Amino acid sequence: MRKDYFKEIEIPEGVEVNLAEGGNQITIKGPEGENTKRFSLRKVNIDKKDNKIVIGKEKSTKREKKITNSVAAHISNMIKGVREKFEYTLKVCSSHFPMTVEASGREVTIKNFLGEKKPRKTKIQEGAEININKETITIKSTNKEIAGQAAATIERATQLRKKDRRVFQDGIYITNKAGKEI
Repeated sequence: MRKDYFKEIEIPEGVEVNLAEGGNQITIKGPEGENTKRFSLRKVNIDKKDNKIVIGKEKSTKREKKITNSVAAHISNMIKGVREKFEYTLKVCSSHFPMTVEASGREVTIKNFLGEKKPRKTKIQEGAEININKETITIKSTNKEIAGQAAATIERATQLRKKDRRVFQDGIYITNKAGKEI
């Protein structure tokens, strides 16, 4: 049975929202920066009315309701990000060999991981700010997806294969995800 289904997101003060023609691309500007995202929507409409963003469709199916909720969650995260950056915290754990982590531009270098002579390198997406303070790595971004992907990329660079995790506990691990402690 089809019903009208709409989600409304209120735009807070200090945040500016622009919709491109057709409503597929949304740009949100705030005090911390700017987020732009393109949605490939055919059946769900995004409109800006007064001080609200309205997402949904008349006589929508289950699938269209799911799409509406997903788009609403993305837009809410974009608004949160431009007001206050998302912050991920990682901890450097080394019990066997002292490990050093360095960031230069978009590249993170992990030296002396388990005594390896060759340093491990990983690239980070643009838009993520990395701050390394001895044993703590902090990643900030206005885009939650970029911040999470950068944290996961660094954690994955020290992933071990074919070794017992109970013995070889060295690595870099995520301890806080956007304000939620793990």
